[in-house]
Amino acid sequence: MDDLRVNSKLVIPSAELQWRFSKASGPGGQNVNKTNSRVELIFDLNATSALGPFRKKRLLNQLQHRLVAGCIRVVAAEERSQYQNRQLALSRLAYFLRMGLEAVPKTRKPTKPSQAAKKRRLQAKKLRGELKRTRQSKPSLDA
Repeated sequence: MDDLRVNSKLVIPSAELQWRFSKASGPGGQNVNKTNSRVELIFDLNATSALGPFRKKRLLNQLQHRLVAGCIRVVAAEERSQYQNRQLALSRLAYFLRMGLEAVPKTRKPTKPSQAAKKRRLQAKKLRGELKRTRQSKPSLDA
């Protein structure tokens, strides 16, 4: 197997990826009972040498809901062939690692409208009210 290219700066060596294969359920006819097409890919974040301490810490923090004992586990069983499921598992792992390494967007600092903006808003409301008031037809007292 080739190394897993996550992005232009990060490549995971194939030696650090663990594979497990088993029989998959679902479509496939009699072939499904004979071949181990279900693929499970395991990547140990704690033991890897491909990641520096900063990246490891960020991934452990961002992917904590996906980790089991410090390992990311990806399962693919959608396709009938083991090769296609292997490619799916690799692309999913690369996706998870890319998403985990993305910078967290800065939180929005809440702001308040300025005095001038408040004044403009109230002035516009007053003008609108005046316009509506002039449209009202009031019955005359002469009739």
